[in-house]
Amino acid sequence: MYNWLDIIGEKLARWWIHFIKILPNILLALLVLVVFYLIARWTRKLLFRLSIRISGKVSVSNLFSTVTQVVILFIGLFIVLDILQLDKAVSSLLAGAGIIGLALGFAFQDLSSNFISGVFIAFKKPFEVGHTVETNSFIGNIEEIQLRSTTIRTFSGLHLMIPNKDIFQKPMINYSLTADRRIEFNLAISYTSDLTTALDAAIAAVNTIPYLHKERKPEVYFTGFGENSIKMSIWVWIYNHLPPGYMVAQHDVVLSVTNAFKQNDISLVVPITFQGLEKIS
Repeated sequence: MYNWLDIIGEKLARWWIHFIKILPNILLALLVLVVFYLIARWTRKLLFRLSIRISGKVSVSNLFSTVTQVVILFIGLFIVLDILQLDKAVSSLLAGAGIIGLALGFAFQDLSSNFISGVFIAFKKPFEVGHTVETNSFIGNIEEIQLRSTTIRTFSGLHLMIPNKDIFQKPMINYSLTADRRIEFNLAISYTSDLTTALDAAIAAVNTIPYLHKERKPEVYFTGFGENSIKMSIWVWIYNHLPPGYMVAQHDVVLSVTNAFKQNDISLVVPITFQGLEKIS
């Protein structure tokens, strides 16, 4: 019985001596941990303020500042373990973090790609809420920009959610950033029609529209021969951000040109087609 008590006493005495020896290291480790906690907290607030000014998105700013705070805390934790001479624990943590990170990277690669793309979109700002964009064969107005996806309201009134990865990696047209826009449509007239009369009638018709671009004059070209027609192309420019808008301008151009051709006995062979009209209607 006394042997067991002696063994326990010796163990406790050795532990106490070891604790006394490493007590300065423990105090230093606690000090380092507190300092890194304060640095992480201060850095998070600073980065949140800076990123909210740049991105304007609370979600992106929270994500960026929180990740930075966690990284700083992990650095402080590794330094504390090194001070306490727990090298094996540091190695185990690094190995475990690497394995977990690799597994999560494979499991959530699409999700992480969308998040990273959302962060880039928030900071680069290729579009904003309210902009009219065309991407992934869809066109509509931006209604909401999130970290994972962007919501577009199509001209048909449908809410479309597109992953940010698809928007970031594929071509996109932002119509709201375009000051001037060209309306281009093609038609064909009969061989029996007088080409000079058709040319003059088309130019005169579009010139009657008052809100067209003042500095960019209408252009009319004969572009080739069809099976039983002459191909014709008409270009007009509008102020993209001023009323009445693209669709009304298309309507007025078609109406004016069609009436002018009827008055001058110019026969249309095929229906008028607009560049990109099938995506808008």
